[in-house]
Amino acid sequence: MRHILVGVSGASGMPLAVRLLTLLQGMPNVSTHCIVTDGAAKVLREECHAGPEYLTSLADYAYAADDLAAGPSSGSWWRRNSNHCAMLLVPCSMGTLGALASGATRNLVQRAADVALKEGLPLVLVTRESPLSAIHLRNMLTLRQAGAVIMPFSPGFYLHPQTLDEVLTHACGRIFDQIGLAHDLGRWQGVS
Repeated sequence: MRHILVGVSGASGMPLAVRLLTLLQGMPNVSTHCIVTDGAAKVLREECHAGPEYLTSLADYAYAADDLAAGPSSGSWWRRNSNHCAMLLVPCSMGTLGALASGATRNLVQRAADVALKEGLPLVLVTRESPLSAIHLRNMLTLRQAGAVIMPFSPGFYLHPQTLDEVLTHACGRIFDQIGLAHDLGRWQGVS
C-alpha cells in the first residue's frame, strides 16, 4: 500500500489539486491523506466554488491544518510505512515555500513537509507563481538542496491536449513520475 499525503496550500491551481486527488482515489493500493490550509480553502471557493470538504472527500484520510498533533506532524507516523510514503504539495504557495526553506513551520501542511524532508522521504512541491523573485528562487534552491523536488506547474503541449482536464491529467502524470507511482496518463514518445 502506498501512502500519499497531499498538502494543499493557498495558491492558484485548485483544479490541479482536485484532479490529482481524483486520480489517486481511483488507484489500487494507494491510500491518500489530505490537508487543506485556510488559504487553500479561500482559493478553492474562488476557483472551484467549493469548500475544503470537496477536496478532503476525495481522500481516505483528512487532517485539520491547525492540528499540529495529527499523525503527519511526527516522524514516527511517516516511518510506519516509510518505504511507501510520499508527500505532494499541490499547489505550493510562495508563503509555504518560504516557511519550509526557513524551517519556520506554522501549520500541519508545513510541518508535514518539514518532517518528510528531515526523514529523507519524497517531497514534491508544485509551485505556483510567476514571475519569480530572487527570494523565491533562493528558497527553491534551498529546498532542492534539502531533497525536495521543485516542480512548477508548467504544462506540456506535446500530447496536444484539447481540454483543461487533459492538461491537468498530464501534469498529474508528471507528478506521479517523481514519486515512482505507476500510471498510464501519457508521456512524451519522441519525434515521429
